[in-house]
Amino acid sequence: MWWFLVGTCYLPVLLVIWSCAAFVISFIIAVLTRHVDPLVPYISDTGTYPPERCIFGLMINLSAFLGLIVMYVRYKLLETLNHRKPTIKPCLNCAALACGALGCFGMCIVANFQETTLRAVHDVGALLSFIMGTAYLVLQSCISIKMLPFYHTRLVCGFRTALATVSVIAIVPMIVCYILTRSPKLHWKPDDPGFGDHVASAVCEWVVAFSFNFFFLTFIREFQGFSVTVRTELLPDPQGESYDRL
Repeated sequence: MWWFLVGTCYLPVLLVIWSCAAFVISFIIAVLTRHVDPLVPYISDTGTYPPERCIFGLMINLSAFLGLIVMYVRYKLLETLNHRKPTIKPCLNCAALACGALGCFGMCIVANFQETTLRAVHDVGALLSFIMGTAYLVLQSCISIKMLPFYHTRLVCGFRTALATVSVIAIVPMIVCYILTRSPKLHWKPDDPGFGDHVASAVCEWVVAFSFNFFFLTFIREFQGFSVTVRTELLPDPQGESYDRL
């Protein structure tokens, strides 16, 4: 059997591949159509005008949905492991899932509300996505450390902690420099006021986004060790009819 079909590891693999493809494809189309400059645009700038806007919106919405599935499966895995050997508080696991879900919701807002049309809504979605996403990385890193040495190796914990740290460090200048630019324009020149802040903010945004993707790659090995099943149960019919008669 191929390695990516073992257990449920196809979920994080699909999430990372699809998310990276969403960034790269929309970026290439936006640059080729000259809707953005190739020098470090914001991620959402590559999904502002059609045709890349249509592709960006579709792919990011699906990425948010896949991300929510991966986070929920991760939540159920930790819940099961914690029943065997209690190592973390259930509230920590719930908090991580809540932060992840809010981050996915923010991604949907970014995908459907463009910066040039409804900037305030777009910015709220972006902040929600990046801040809650970073919080998810931090909480998952703490969970991994608490579960040492039973379910995680020190190498995995170190890598997750490093990615969470990079995300925390990068998100601060990303937000500050974005506020300092105060301009929603897509084309920048080196002599434009705020050009340096724009480049710094955009670079940090790409760093945070790919930190998320690399973090989900660390789930692959763990997701190979379990499977997820769906159980169907028939509830009593409120009208008193029996399903045996159907």
